[in-house]
Formats: sequence, C-alpha cells, structure tokens
Amino acid sequence: MSHDALHDPQLRTNLTNLSWLQRLRWGAVAGQLITILVARFALDVELPLPPLLALVGLEALSNALLQARPPARVATPSLLGGIMALDVLLLSGLLYFTGGPNNPFSFLFLVSISLATLILPAAWTWALVLLSLGCSAVLFAWNRPLELGPSHAAHMVMHLRGMWVAFGVAAAFIVYFVRRIRRALEQREAELEASRVLAARQERLASLATLAAGAAHELSTPLSTIAVVAKELERGLAALEPAPPAGVADDVRLVREEVARCRAILERMCVDAGQVMGEAFVSVRVDELVHRALAGLEPRPEIRADLPPAVGGLALDVPPRAVEQALQGVLRNAQDASPAGRPVTFAVARVGDRVEFTVRDEGAGMPPEVLARVGEPFFTTKPAGRGMGLGLFLARTVVERLGGAVALESALARGTTARIAVPLRGGPPA
Repeated sequence: MSHDALHDPQLRTNLTNLSWLQRLRWGAVAGQLITILVARFALDVELPLPPLLALVGLEALSNALLQARPPARVATPSLLGGIMALDVLLLSGLLYFTGGPNNPFSFLFLVSISLATLILPAAWTWALVLLSLGCSAVLFAWNRPLELGPSHAAHMVMHLRGMWVAFGVAAAFIVYFVRRIRRALEQREAELEASRVLAARQERLASLATLAAGAAHELSTPLSTIAVVAKELERGLAALEPAPPAGVADDVRLVREEVARCRAILERMCVDAGQVMGEAFVSVRVDELVHRALAGLEPRPEIRADLPPAVGGLALDVPPRAVEQALQGVLRNAQDASPAGRPVTFAVARVGDRVEFTVRDEGAGMPPEVLARVGEPFFTTKPAGRGMGLGLFLARTVVERLGGAVALESALARGTTARIAVPLRGGPPA
C-alpha cells in the first residue's frame, strides 16, 4: 500500500472496496460460465454461446486490465461506479440473449444496487438504480426468447428451478459482500478505539510533563537556597574553634549531596515522564540496554536475568534513556511485589521482528478488577508513600510510541508477568 493510502482514510477505504469488488467480479465470471455451460450441455437449453461467452470474456478482460494498473492511482468513487455500471450493462447483454425479463436471473440487478448502497456515494447509487431500471425496461421490449420446454408446464418448472438457483446466487453474493463490509467496519472501529485510547494516554502524558516542568521550576529555587546555605554552613563549621562535634560536618556534606541528587532527578523528570521525542533515536545493543536498566536498581530482591548471547547482540533503534527508564519502572514494580528471598525473573527473547522483555515476580498477584486498572496514571496497589502509580503508565506510553506493546498477566497467589515487546527496527514516529 502506498504512503498516501496509509494517511488518507478515504483512499484506503476505496482501495479495500476495489480489491473486494475485483474478487467479486472474478466470482461472477466463474458463476456465469458455469451457469451457461450447465444450461447448454446438462439441461440441453439452446443458447447462443458465441455472444454469451464474448460478454463474459469482456467482463474478465476488464477485470484483468483493472488489476494490472496501480490501484492507488485509480481507486476513486467514479472508478467503482463505472465498474458497477459496466457490470449492469454486461448483465443486461447476457439477459438479452437468454430471455430478457423471463430469465429467472433477471433480478440479479438487485445485487449491484445492494453493493452500490454500501460502497458508493448517493449520486452514483441512484445513477445505478436508474440505469438498472432503464436496462430492465429495454429488456421487456427487446430480447431473444428461450425455449425451455415443449409445454407451458415444462417451461414453468424450468423457470422456477432457475429462480431458486438465482436466489441462492444472489443471496450468496450479498451475504458475502455485506459480511466483508461488516468485518471492515468492526476492524475500523477497533482501530479508532485504539487511537482514542492512545490519544487519551498522550494527553495524560502531556499533563504529567507539564506537571514535571512546573515542579522542576518551583523546586529549583528552594533547592538552590538550601545548597547555598549548606555550603556556607560547611565553611562556618570548618572555621569554628574548637572543632564542632563529630559527625556534624558529615551531616552537612550529606545535605549538599542529597540536594545535588534532587537536582539530577529534576533534570531527568521530562525523560522519566516518557518524552521520547526529546531524545534522539540511536542504535543500541540489547545487552547494553539491559545492563544499563539493571544498574539503576536495588540489589534486593535479586533479579535473575536470562539474556541469550544471540539476542543480546541484536540492535534496537530506540531512545535508549527512555526505554531504560521503562524497563526499570517495570522491574522496580516487580521487586516491590516480590517477597523477601524470592527473585524476580527477567528474560529477553526474540519473537518475530520484536525483542520481548519478560518480567515475572512471585508476589501476591492481582485480581481481574485490579489488573484492568493497572497502568492508569496515579493508580497504585503499593502502600502510601511507596509509589505514585506512574511507572507502568510511563513504560506503556514509551513502548507504544515505538510501535511496541506492554501486556500483563496476573492472578491471585500466582504473581504477575509483564511482557514488553519492542520492534527491532523502529525509529521516530512519522
């Protein structure tokens, strides 16, 4: 599919309708050939084979020529309407040579009208209705009668049987195409729902980024004041005679170090909030990414990493800092959920064109109603003061923006498993 089709919903819809209409026409060609041959050689009905086969051949040729052209250049409502108008004319020709309105297949005009209602604009649909009515009216005046039996009763028996077959053919075509349209609509609705969820998540992320920027701005001034006062206090203690009590200078130095740590945390807040657009996409090895993620975690509970060398050597095109923070957030949650002495399992594997990071803890697990809400911002199952409920939300936001996915599995007393799938060859979103 072309670049334009991917970004133009109407063109994508037209391409889909054109593809299925072509398949439907091939089915019509096959059905017409079978009907003609069965009527002529099995039922011994006298049919003018040359003109009938010529009309069927014209339909097949038009479909072949249509498929030979680049679809993105011709997929327009006018083309679809033109194809269906040609089919109405070809059907009229077939009916002309086979009894006109007395042919039990004459109501197949309704198939084209039904399909036009689904895939064409109103103007084209009404145009096809008028064309079908006009062709049907012409057939009442001009047609070549068929000899269907030596008597009127035999004629009616053959006609009724033909009506039954025609009904089945029309029903099959209509049900087939309508169900295809229904599946397409369901798929489109699922895509729209996913887009709405992603848009809502992006809005929440933007709010968090604004909150982070505001917090960094508000906290920078008092932290600077604390740093200056602590430095002056340290200088004053160094000049005191006699020397201050043991440990006081160390406490002041610790205050300064913690202030510097707070500043570093504030500087990372935008990255931690999932703002991957501010970080360049680079090629990074999987083993390097895993080691950097593990380096920033507590040693207990233990994390047992399973990283095959073949997978570790693979390269991911990602913003490394953002993905590292996403992995750390999930791993940290697993550590918090695991009881003492129970390790967290961290396995990395290649699954198709993705690298899948699987994190499993042996904690208490979660009931379905809690699992359904995990990942919402500010929703957490941790005790007060242990977390803000942002780790998984930020991880999911980062990974989904890379074209990946985050999936959770959990049950009470069975722990929780998180799977993070990241595309091997990603890159910035278009």
